[in-house]
Amino acid sequence: MTIDKNFFVKQNFRPEELSKYKQSAKHNLGIAKTNEEPEVVFHFTYMALIKIGIYCLAKDGYRAKSRPGHHQKIIEYLSQVFGSEDIGIIGDKMRKDRNLEMYCAETLYSQEEIKEYLKFVEGLYKQIKDI
Repeated sequence: MTIDKNFFVKQNFRPEELSKYKQSAKHNLGIAKTNEEPEVVFHFTYMALIKIGIYCLAKDGYRAKSRPGHHQKIIEYLSQVFGSEDIGIIGDKMRKDRNLEMYCAETLYSQEEIKEYLKFVEGLYKQIKDI
């Protein structure tokens, strides 16, 4: 597993801290699943993806440094942990969509696309107990 020391720093986490990270991802998924507004569903699905990555990093004894590009590195790390190129591809698409949403005036999501993102991230969450 490649750890980029420009983006991640070694740190020990107590079991309670790991549990809070995992619970935070679950909480974000819960908000995404119970909301009708596409932008809200997308935002909380994306945040759940990043928090799953933060949990996996913490479980492996690392913390992400807050700096430009750290979300991209978290997604790359998740792709490595799960051994899935799809995570890198879909996660990066979500990250780019999120950036467009943040910095452009007109970002529209299709209901189908958002449902697929949510389904994908829920599947990742269910797998984190296995890693």
